[in-house]
Amino acid sequence: MNPLCEVLLVIWLLFWIPITAVVRTVSLWLGLVKYKNVDGEVVVITGAGSGIGRLMALEFAKRNAIVALWDINEKENNLVAEEITRNGFKAHAYYCDCSKREDIYRVAKRVTDEVGEVTFLVNNAGIATGKNILDCPDNLIQKTIDINTMAHIWTLKAFLPGMVKRNHGHVVTIASGAGLFGVNRLLDYSASKFAAVGIDESLRIELTVEGKTGVKTTCVCPFYISTGMFEGVQTRFPRLLPIVTPEYAVSRITEAVLTDEPLLVMPRLVYLMYMLKGILPAQLTLAIGQRFGVTQSMDHFVQTRPKQE
Repeated sequence: MNPLCEVLLVIWLLFWIPITAVVRTVSLWLGLVKYKNVDGEVVVITGAGSGIGRLMALEFAKRNAIVALWDINEKENNLVAEEITRNGFKAHAYYCDCSKREDIYRVAKRVTDEVGEVTFLVNNAGIATGKNILDCPDNLIQKTIDINTMAHIWTLKAFLPGMVKRNHGHVVTIASGAGLFGVNRLLDYSASKFAAVGIDESLRIELTVEGKTGVKTTCVCPFYISTGMFEGVQTRFPRLLPIVTPEYAVSRITEAVLTDEPLLVMPRLVYLMYMLKGILPAQLTLAIGQRFGVTQSMDHFVQTRPKQE
């Protein structure tokens, strides 16, 4: 193709892709987009014992998916599995320390042998220390990276080959708004979530280049979710930038996954902030963050023992 045609094609795409995105959004609001069927799909959810991991397990189970629940808290994880099976759906609970590669590979093999080939992977497990970088112990920084970033890579290595072979599957990355913007007192957490966003984006490109269009990805970047992981965090303008409830988060995540939405940001104002970050000077974006209280949001964070959630 000659250079002139290439330029004209790019100009056309600059108009066409935003138009299709708007049409898709309006169609979602009107309920015109069909949700894909997950009946019989094998879904692995890390950090399924509590928070949005638990709610997502319940949501997928009631849609007749077979859920494999991973968590380091064996008691809570078993309770979620019991709740699902008591309601007549299928669930299998597995103890897994997502900070350990060997544990991930071991449990992944068990799931494949005992439940079946995994077709949906939800990387949800995560921890946050909430400390300034100089106050954060080295072992907690390492654990944050291991769980929030490296576990995504090891689970992909375990389950992606089967998805690619069948050209069927979905990888869900629960990242964070802190993976789009740096946040005070979350340097290690933000670094791990920036990496998670990059993993999702690179994976989507790899799958596209390889022609594996049947394997979808969805990256989720919420503002704080009121699960207890960020106990005490505050927002200056709750109407504009609310702390998201777990129930709302899971309803939006489910909608995004079942309609093959590649990127979900919550609340919607964060989309605008993310766009402005790319065109405004760094000093101005910092000033906006200060005015919205984002840079002070962790000031009243209640320090608890970091846990996978």
